Amino acid sequence: MTPDAETAVLHIYERWHETVVHRDLDGLTALYDDDAVFESPLVWAVRREAGTGILRGRAAIRDFFAAGFRAPETGLGRWYRTGTFFSDGRQLTWEYPRRTPDGDQVDLVEVMDLRGGLIAHHRVYWGWVGIRALSALPTQAPPLSPAGAASRP
Repeated sequence: MTPDAETAVLHIYERWHETVVHRDLDGLTALYDDDAVFESPLVWAVRREAGTGILRGRAAIRDFFAAGFRAPETGLGRWYRTGTFFSDGRQLTWEYPRRTPDGDQVDLVEVMDLRGGLIAHHRVYWGWVGIRALSALPTQAPPLSPAGAASRP
């Protein structure tokens, strides 16, 4: 990995978590490319009428996170990460594990394709605790807080 790629990876890894935890919509949105794609079961769960879990473009991603940031905390997430991530300079992956020092949290894996120092394609994979939380949502569920997870870890 080149030094520039390493710097970009560390920036995305640190800033993405920080901006979501602090509900910094402008900071979070700035991490995504203009034509970024965001995929998550949560997108489908809160927008079932759209029939897809995919958002296209920075504006759609911003709107989705903005709605989630307006929702109150649910207490399901502890925002615990181990500090371990994997990257080859083009893709970045880390886990919010189910088990934390304080008990279970919504379990997620973040996978991001990077381009030009920004997130070009972001996929969120949910584990069984997260899927259980999603399946309990009403059909016309409001966004969970913050967007991307039920008070996402």
